[in-house]
Amino acid sequence: MNRFFKQIKEGISDLLIVWYDELRSILSDAAVILLFFAAPLLYPLVYGFLYNQEVAKEAKLVVVDLCNSPESREFRRLCDATRDVNVVATCTNMEEAKEMLRRKEAYGILKFPDDFSKCLANREKANIQLYSDMSSLLYYKCFLLTATEVSLKMNKDIQICRMENATEREAEVTITPLDYEEVAFYNTQSGFDSFLLPAFLILLIQQTLIIGICVLSGDTYDRKRFHRMTPILRHKRGTFRIVFGKALCYLMIYLISSFYLLFIVPQIFSLPQIGNPLHIISFLLPYIVACTFFGMSLSIFIKEKEAPYILLVFLSLIFLFISGVSWPGSAVPPFWKYVSYLLPSTFGIHGFLKLNSTGAKLSDISFEYIALLVQIVIYFISACLIYRHRIKQECV
Repeated sequence: MNRFFKQIKEGISDLLIVWYDELRSILSDAAVILLFFAAPLLYPLVYGFLYNQEVAKEAKLVVVDLCNSPESREFRRLCDATRDVNVVATCTNMEEAKEMLRRKEAYGILKFPDDFSKCLANREKANIQLYSDMSSLLYYKCFLLTATEVSLKMNKDIQICRMENATEREAEVTITPLDYEEVAFYNTQSGFDSFLLPAFLILLIQQTLIIGICVLSGDTYDRKRFHRMTPILRHKRGTFRIVFGKALCYLMIYLISSFYLLFIVPQIFSLPQIGNPLHIISFLLPYIVACTFFGMSLSIFIKEKEAPYILLVFLSLIFLFISGVSWPGSAVPPFWKYVSYLLPSTFGIHGFLKLNSTGAKLSDISFEYIALLVQIVIYFISACLIYRHRIKQECV
């Protein structure tokens, strides 16, 4: 029994030694301090303020009215009255309108043909043409939705005018036989910030944590400091203690950072947040641990302190795409879908969005939760093997 308690005391002592050594390494490295503290603090604010408008408003539209009739002017007035579109000019020809697009004075062209009113008067189909600068899809969305809504409204008004001897109720039923109401679930403003920022926050946890771990590993490799862990490695469970001690240090730091990222930042920008905080925390713990062991496993490839920035920073956008959030998962090729299963962020993003934005429970994200637990086991084993190999290699 005394031997058992002695082993526990020895194990805790080794864990604290590794934890303290890692914490001292973090606080003595300015690059890691920026990654672990400054980046989680500042990046979400920058992205949040950039996309705080949520949707594009007052998109600049130029009109080419070859008809110049009351109907075309009414259509133009209704478009200009919407929140999404601002009619900045009326041109007499397409060349003038194209020149405005080239100078970025407008981002779309609405063209009325010269027979627009004539077709309406003859009860024929009247066409209008919409051109959009496709360098920004948000502007295209504004123009298309506005033109569609205005055309539907004018269609109803024309139908009512042509209905003779019909009561108001008969006209209403004829033009709107089936009434409908559009309800946007989980993102009431259909905004870009509410859609993208929660996924970015989860990815930021993974990227800063992994890059920071790899920077520390590269610095340790440069300075040949792995031999300091040799006394602990002599124990039967020395490798476990080294890996657990380092992971405990990262977990302590990122629990605080994650609380700020996932609970305070959404409050600052009024993002949808209807999840149970206890469920989110319960899901967050395995996610951080999986990211930690994943980063420790990747550190085998890092032999220089600057290498993580070159290898991992540019991958952030790719990781976001293959996660199936910003790009539909059904459109991701099978190969990249299997690659995404290696990343904790893939399951972390989907699990967090379900919990936080849709109000799901832990039982509803059992697939993502189990996947993170499997990753923890696999990456923990690989991290132990890698650290044992590197320490022994340095000692030799």
